[in-house]
Amino acid sequence: MSADGWTPERIPDLSGRTFVVTGATSGLGLVTTRALAARDARVVLAVRDEEKGRRAAAGIAAARPGVDLEVRRLDLADLDSVREFAARMHADHRRVDVLINNAGVMATPHNLSPQGHELQFATNHLGHFALTGLLLELLLAGRDPRVVTVTSVNHRRARPPFPDPPGGRRYSPMGCYNTSKLANAIFGVELHRRLRAAASPLRSVLAHPGYAATNLQTSATTGIWRILLGRIGNPLLAQPADSGAWPQLFAATDPTARSGRLIAPGGTAELRGHPAPGRLSPAATDPEHGRRLWELSEQATGVRFGSPHPSG
Repeated sequence: MSADGWTPERIPDLSGRTFVVTGATSGLGLVTTRALAARDARVVLAVRDEEKGRRAAAGIAAARPGVDLEVRRLDLADLDSVREFAARMHADHRRVDVLINNAGVMATPHNLSPQGHELQFATNHLGHFALTGLLLELLLAGRDPRVVTVTSVNHRRARPPFPDPPGGRRYSPMGCYNTSKLANAIFGVELHRRLRAAASPLRSVLAHPGYAATNLQTSATTGIWRILLGRIGNPLLAQPADSGAWPQLFAATDPTARSGRLIAPGGTAELRGHPAPGRLSPAATDPEHGRRLWELSEQATGVRFGSPHPSG
């Protein structure tokens, strides 16, 4: 990849291309949607709260009349919602060119998804695993198709989610978040392996924003973590959300973004800066971890990926 000094001004014309962005109402998802729309992409805002989604789309349209935006409900924590979203996409679209698995929750109180999985693991990983598998046919029909999965530097601090998934007797809000982000990283790499083994043109690219000031820290966390991250960390260390979205925008749009790789901020400790190659942990790239997570995710979601060959 060649990303020296890259900014969204280098995004090519995206006319005629369809992007799905999860968590598009705020933070990195909103910035990403705005930047894609500015290059004339069609963007599907996959959001849990449709009213917030409509407000976000209206704000973008007010600044850039004529943008092609769709707002569709998607609750990643609920696998029934994921299936409903995917079914509607198949009914209404012939292809999806890029799926950006951006949405996430962080350090939440202990809670379970409707299917009984720990909430952070369900939202951040299982929902995106299922969504990717259910949209695979549409992605394989896309032009320069890509799946961009957003992870975190925190994936390097986590243990793999097996033999037991997170959220057991000793629940750690931040520990479970870190595990979900490691699952994102393992998934992105394993998806790349499977696509390459099938000689598929679909790219699986990972991205992380560094330390970006978003509402992930200020409104989605609990107790001490809200204070440490939102009130102290954000003002002192974080870069703006606009800059935090650069790695995933690069991964989604730049011709040189390589499948199976991580795009990260290029500054010290990957906390801020222009997009650059990032470092994946050994746990993220271990093929055995990839195999085990894939089996766990298929069992938890009931989703089996079809053939990774183009449909023609």
